[in-house]
Amino acid sequence: MGKYDFRCVECNEKAPELHRDYSNGILKITICESCQKPVDKYIEYDPVIILIDAILCKTQAFRHILFNTSLNIHWKLCVFCLLCEAYLRWSLLHGSEQSSDPADIIRYTKEWEFYGMFGLAALELSAFCGGVLCFLWVVVGRLQGGTPELSLVLRALLLSCYGKVLLIPAVIWEHDYSPLCLGLIKLFVLTSNSQAIRVILNSSRRFSLMAVCFGLLSETCVAQACRKLPWSIQDMLTSE
Repeated sequence: MGKYDFRCVECNEKAPELHRDYSNGILKITICESCQKPVDKYIEYDPVIILIDAILCKTQAFRHILFNTSLNIHWKLCVFCLLCEAYLRWSLLHGSEQSSDPADIIRYTKEWEFYGMFGLAALELSAFCGGVLCFLWVVVGRLQGGTPELSLVLRALLLSCYGKVLLIPAVIWEHDYSPLCLGLIKLFVLTSNSQAIRVILNSSRRFSLMAVCFGLLSETCVAQACRKLPWSIQDMLTSE
């Protein structure tokens, strides 16, 4: 990282370092010059504590993850979550026709319908991220004269989709889930997306919610188009 790429998790001010390494393995946490608090208290915390704070959507935890770490698993996490979502959609297509034999899962995943559902899920996620980035580019870049770091925003959006990992129990326990549960997972993911945008841009909660709503509108339009258009993939899959 550069000299001033770190951020204080409390006040969001830039900092040259998180800690200073003295001889004999002695570390001293850097104090923020602005708020007089530790720049990043999470460097001493257990990863489980950091994860819990991130699940609680704490601003300090998001700043630690997005600014003060070099976590580059966003693409792998994205693909993993899309696989879970694709399996759920595929299972909804088949309903009670699925076999209860666990060995059949390998055969199921080879069907083109599963890959079609994966493509639809990826398309909707792309529409959501594209809608958010377009909104930020127009509002921040054009109207407000700012320069939003769209690549950093994209990384934040993908990382903040970690809530989709909650779909794993639905994949493991087959149909032991409900639309209410899936709706709550969706709400949690959108809340995390909003918090990530708020942290990256240091903006108000209302502005980040507007960006997420615009992205959700784009995702919904793409999803409806995939269902309504005669050449849609979903219609071709369900008609077979």
